[in-house]
Amino acid sequence: MRLGIVGSGQIVHDFLSASSKIQDLELVAISTLARSKAVAEELAEKYKIDKVYTDNQAMFADSDIDTIYIGVHNSLHFPIAKEVLMANKNVICEKPLVETSEQVKELKQVADEHHVLLFEAMTVLYLENYMHLKQDLKKIGKIHVVALNLTQISSHYQEFLAGEHIAKFDRKMGGGALMDMNIYNINFCVSLFGQPKTITYLPTIQRNTDTSGILNLTYDDKQASLIAAKDAVGPTRSYIEGEKGLICFDGPLNVLPDYYVQIGSEKAQHFNYNQYYHRMISEFNYFIKAIKEHNQAAADEAYEHSLNAIKVLEKAQEFLPQDD
Repeated sequence: MRLGIVGSGQIVHDFLSASSKIQDLELVAISTLARSKAVAEELAEKYKIDKVYTDNQAMFADSDIDTIYIGVHNSLHFPIAKEVLMANKNVICEKPLVETSEQVKELKQVADEHHVLLFEAMTVLYLENYMHLKQDLKKIGKIHVVALNLTQISSHYQEFLAGEHIAKFDRKMGGGALMDMNIYNINFCVSLFGQPKTITYLPTIQRNTDTSGILNLTYDDKQASLIAAKDAVGPTRSYIEGEKGLICFDGPLNVLPDYYVQIGSEKAQHFNYNQYYHRMISEFNYFIKAIKEHNQAAADEAYEHSLNAIKVLEKAQEFLPQDD
């Protein structure tokens, strides 16, 4: 894969820190705003990226690039992804892919028309622990309770409280606990159990932003409670509870470092199948192989995952304040 990168923020730094361990990856270019050019140049020097752009369209026209990784604010995902696809480049876009189901459908249509592939970088769905946990669900019998908790107090929370503008708390930029964090819980839950019958979101609102919230998903035979908080300190412990036993795990879902299976009163068994130290390596290895083989079935499956999750996200957004 010959990759161009859009953005120079924290998620791009995170990705680049793992890039040397990703198979068959060539870093060709990075594009950022003119005011961030110095940051991009530092990244280019550190990670041996050949070209630095301050014009996205110029990078999208670069014939040395076959795929673009989008790592910018959530609200920019849709317009940038659409431009990339129309430029006949494959897209790997950070989560959440977009904000509405219609946007997901439009991107898929554009990708198909231009014979390129579209993937959402949702790390949890590509981790080895997720694959094995999914198989282990049958061990715990019929499932009735799901409780997922992603609580991580933001390092910028105090600045937000002081009145500063923080992008990850700005809903116009795709910020807030639902869009920025609970999307991991949504993807995990929907990928395992499908679409819920009813959706209710109970947010804590500060300055018109959901700084935390509880998303309740109702199924015919189970209830799922999805917690995400940027304004609190707490355990990130999650449970899937069945009639024969339970599965539990600590740590954020985007990392899923390990998990436990306990059947009845037996001693819990500990499992960790993740192959790599960094959460993004497995997903990019998968994307690179799929793009190299032009695996349309893999792209179609990823699209269905993204669409199903965005439908839940879209419904949950109806519970947020609609007027600024």
